[in-house]
Amino acid sequence: MSRHLEIERKFLVKRLPKGWRSKPAARLVQGYFPTKHGVEIRLRQEDSHHFITVKAGTGHRRQEEEIEIPKSKFRALWPLTHGAQVSKTRHEIAHQRKTIEMDVYHGRHRGLVTAEVEFDSLAECRAFEPPAWLGREITGSRQYANATLARRRGLPRRAKTN
Repeated sequence: MSRHLEIERKFLVKRLPKGWRSKPAARLVQGYFPTKHGVEIRLRQEDSHHFITVKAGTGHRRQEEEIEIPKSKFRALWPLTHGAQVSKTRHEIAHQRKTIEMDVYHGRHRGLVTAEVEFDSLAECRAFEPPAWLGREITGSRQYANATLARRRGLPRRAKTN
């Protein structure tokens, strides 16, 4: 079980970084349960691991509780997320002692590429200088939140990177 305060920034990817295909990657599928009051409940399969995650809050800082669950529980719960699912491949790219998680979306979100960076403190978050291949910052933008994307049939209207 993992519980922590998540501090992160999220960006659109302006251009794919050199050598990105050779970086460590994981295939993810995520489904979202209907909720209210700013709480997000997500099912995630990351390669052969399965999780249920509860998140609360928006922007740079969010509370997060993640619990690994057996594949059988994941399969039993997955149909309950029908109509609110997203599929992507996550590539890990090293940059200035941090790992940038670059998500290349599939299916109805094909063409969208985002990147997230997690930090240990707000000071570290504010001091981060993004590499040139990252585009517009979308931290806290609901239209690019995975829970929103999962319920949307296509890309956000302003999916331009600059």
